[in-house]
Formats: sequence, structure tokens, C-alpha cells
Amino acid sequence: MQVEQGATLPVMEQPVVEQQVLDSEMMTGAAPGDALLPVLLPNVGGEMPFDEAEAARLEATRAEEVSGLLSAIRRLETIVEEETVALATGQKVDFDDFSMRKSRSMLEFVRLMRARMHLGGESEITEEIRRLREKLERNRSLLEMHYDAVREVATIIVRAIKDAESDGTYTGRAARDGK
Repeated sequence: MQVEQGATLPVMEQPVVEQQVLDSEMMTGAAPGDALLPVLLPNVGGEMPFDEAEAARLEATRAEEVSGLLSAIRRLETIVEEETVALATGQKVDFDDFSMRKSRSMLEFVRLMRARMHLGGESEITEEIRRLREKLERNRSLLEMHYDAVREVATIIVRAIKDAESDGTYTGRAARDGK
């Protein structure tokens, strides 16, 4: 069983040895002979005692966390797929809209992953992240191809504008010959 974050066991400080009493009084600022209150210490190595109802509640919470994280991954995956299909089929793409939706979804995913790092070992989550990574790579590839095409068209347009504005006076023979 994994230890829940913040799980604690109550421990009573007991003055067993005279030196321990002096040390604890110095550290807490307690006056000699003051009663010390119980202290909550993290349960680092041991099992925390709980009943079956508590175990069922923890399991339900874990299942809910897994479900929420999977939903966030699938939402991001859907957005990436939409953009990839639009790019692949030559549809008009609203890059601002896709960028905003992907950013929001990615932010949600990252926040959920940070809050639930203990779920990183779940096989279902690992598989979904692997699939998302593949879809993101395909999306990146298509975006890069689209960007290269746009850059090439822009270069042609810039060259055409320069040629139209120039009367050839200052370009020299090498530029007119295409060198």
C-alpha cells in the first residue's frame, strides 16, 4: 500500500531519559516540568491502521483520480486529432483556436499529473500517454510541413514584390541572371 500524502500517526513525547527532556525543552521552549502535548509525526515506513471502509474509500478516490486524469488526456487527444485531420485534409484551420484549446487542455493535463504523480505507474494512464505522444508527433510533423509550405510561399511573394518594385537599376547583372 502506498502511504497517503499527509498520513500521520499520533506520538506522545515521553520524558524517558533526563537528557531527552532537556533537549525537548530546549527545542520547544517549554519550561522544565511543563506537560508536552501529543505531536503528529509522518508515518514514513509503517502501515497506517484503518478498516475496510477506509480502504474502499481510498480505492474509490484513486479510481476517481485515474478517471479524471484519463478524461483530461482524452480531451487533449481529441483536440490534437481534430487539428491533425484538418491539416491532413486541407481544411481551413483556425490556428488561434486550436492553439488556445491545446494550451488549456495541456495546462489541465500538466496540473493533474503534478497533483497525482503517484498515478504515473498505472498501466492505463501510461498507455494513454503513449498514444497521446504518438498523435502529438504526427500533429507536429503536419504543422511543420504546413509551416514550411507557408514560408516557401511567403518567400516567393516577397521575391515577386521586390522584382515588381525594382526597375533593375541597382540590382546588377548577377541578380538579374538569378545568381
